[in-house]
Order: sequence, then C-alpha cells, then structure tokens
Amino acid sequence: MVSIFTGLIAGLIATVVMTMFMMTMGDDSPPPTAALWAKYVGDEGPEAYMKQGMLLHMLYGIGAGVAFALGATALGLDVGAGVLVGSVLWGLAFGLVLMVGGMVFWMRIILAMEPNPKTMGAFGFFHVVYGVVLGAGIALLPV
Repeated sequence: MVSIFTGLIAGLIATVVMTMFMMTMGDDSPPPTAALWAKYVGDEGPEAYMKQGMLLHMLYGIGAGVAFALGATALGLDVGAGVLVGSVLWGLAFGLVLMVGGMVFWMRIILAMEPNPKTMGAFGFFHVVYGVVLGAGIALLPV
C-alpha cells in the first residue's frame, strides 16, 4: 500500500527532476500548460504565461503522483517501500500513459496543437523521466 503523502512527495520530486530536464534539454519554448493558460485564462500568447504554466505543470505532476499512489494501491500493484524494480517499472508505464495522454488529449484535442516530431520526442522523454523518478520515489521514500 502506498500512502497519498508518499505519492505527493514522489510526484513533487519527479516533477522537479522532469522540469530540470525540460529546462536544460528543451527548446526554451513555453510548456503546453502555458498554452493552456493562454487559451482559457489569458489574453496574450503562451510566452506571457511561463510562470503560470510552470505552476500548473507542478500541480499536475504532484496530482499525478497522488493518482499513481492511489491507483497502484487500488490495483494491488507491486509498488512501494522496498520494491524498487517493480515501482520503477510501473512508474515508467505510468509515465508512458501520461505521455500518450498529453500528446493526444491535451496537445492535439484541448490545445489543437500539432507539434513537430522533435518536440514530441522531447515531450515523451521528459514524461519517461517523470515516471521513472516517480516509481523510484515511491519505492525509496521512507513515508
């Protein structure tokens, strides 16, 4: 059983690590969450909403960590303290689900974006990093 608190902390850590990869390896363009803010809340382009977009991204990442903890517990997955390999593999699978959901639902349907293949590859890689770090955090955090 994985606690909600563990999911929250692991989600926060995974989001911070993912964001560091995005900032060092990305193309300096606004994240899709800034485009979401611009489309539904703001009246300027996504570049004007980088801070709001990053805050929204952090909240999504923390929430996804909680969702992973709840879902893994409900499904009886072999994750949690002392189960590093299983937790990392299930975290990786979860990161891939988030990647596909982000590419198909958020980018293409909600935001009506058609990102280039390089952007999609980076987006995918960053979500894989998130999932692996989330799974490791779920296994290694002493909470």
